[in-house]
Amino acid sequence: MSKTIAINAGSSSLKFTLYEMPSEEEIASGIIERVGLKDSVFTTKYNGEKYKVVKDINNHEIAIQMVLDKLIELKVIENYEEITGVGHRVVAGGEIFKDSALITDEVITQIENLAEFAPLHNPANATGIKAFKKLLPTITSVAVFDTSFHAAMPKENYLYSIPMSYYEDFSARKYGAHGTSHKYVSERAAEMLGKPLEDLKLITCHLGNGGSITAVEGGKSVDTSMGFTPLAGITMGTRSGDIDASILPFLMKKLGLSDINEMIYILNNKSGLLGLSDISSDMRDVEEAAEAGNEQAQTALDIFYNRVQKYIGQYFALLNGADAIVFTAGIGENSPETRQIIIDGINWFGAEIDEEANKVRGKERIISTPDSKVKVLLIPTDEEIVIARDVERLRK
Repeated sequence: MSKTIAINAGSSSLKFTLYEMPSEEEIASGIIERVGLKDSVFTTKYNGEKYKVVKDINNHEIAIQMVLDKLIELKVIENYEEITGVGHRVVAGGEIFKDSALITDEVITQIENLAEFAPLHNPANATGIKAFKKLLPTITSVAVFDTSFHAAMPKENYLYSIPMSYYEDFSARKYGAHGTSHKYVSERAAEMLGKPLEDLKLITCHLGNGGSITAVEGGKSVDTSMGFTPLAGITMGTRSGDIDASILPFLMKKLGLSDINEMIYILNNKSGLLGLSDISSDMRDVEEAAEAGNEQAQTALDIFYNRVQKYIGQYFALLNGADAIVFTAGIGENSPETRQIIIDGINWFGAEIDEEANKVRGKERIISTPDSKVKVLLIPTDEEIVIARDVERLRK
């Protein structure tokens, strides 16, 4: 038996889950928010209890030190050496990392160099890796990339219709994201359906503040809605999703902007549900406003449903049919109304929601009727266990 910790380091946050392996028993979990800011918040869950500390945490190294010390304080571990493996979530692996990788100094440098593909994420991921490596230098350390699951996409799906030299010289192509989530729910869907993953065609819908849809055939990503960055695809909480590139210089001229980065910031942070509704990036707030009669909020919801439906329809055509549609992540797991509206609007392909089965939030189940030709599943995602499993796989 060994203990493996899954780490997800953001620019100002650090999430962790500690597992007993290979049994995959979750021992403890937690999150530190506002790293590097005043009044950082450290929350730990262990043995059914929640522990919260508010204090200034200046950097990720201190944050990781606090996590390890808290685990000792709660007698989860007796010493640091009990943790024998760590897996780090890394957003962008580019074309270098087609799979998870054992972490070396060279791998850390490559992750940092790939920051141009994920400037908000890769530097923070690398910071977490280096901080953990300083405290526990000898344990098995693995980088698990969001993009790796999509490395199987064929060229006709990952190449853009731009000069080929841009791909050959600069690696400008679709990479996708949320790979660990799409991988987990597709594997779990096969288990729930009692069929080999290799025999299934699935459309997995990771709907959260960030969202992506993926066509999965034989357990491999065939195509996905996010692109060169996580900005592309469906309407999201604050991200625009797909947009005609020609609108950028048009809007910049109208808005008096001279820096393209200002426009990209707007598309990433002020668009999506937030921009459309003028209310919130949170689906719950927008739904509440729409129910109260706010037409602009209702329009935002209609656009969100519409974009998800379009991608599902695309992927039915791409896969030449599908065995199941899977909903996961914050909205996908917790909004029965969203699932119902999306499926009811495109039920021509033979999927039908069971209204009673669908009246659930965050609980794994089949939510389609028994005679539905295409099954519809609700599967809470578990990206951390995918990370822990890859640590075990590469440890051998």
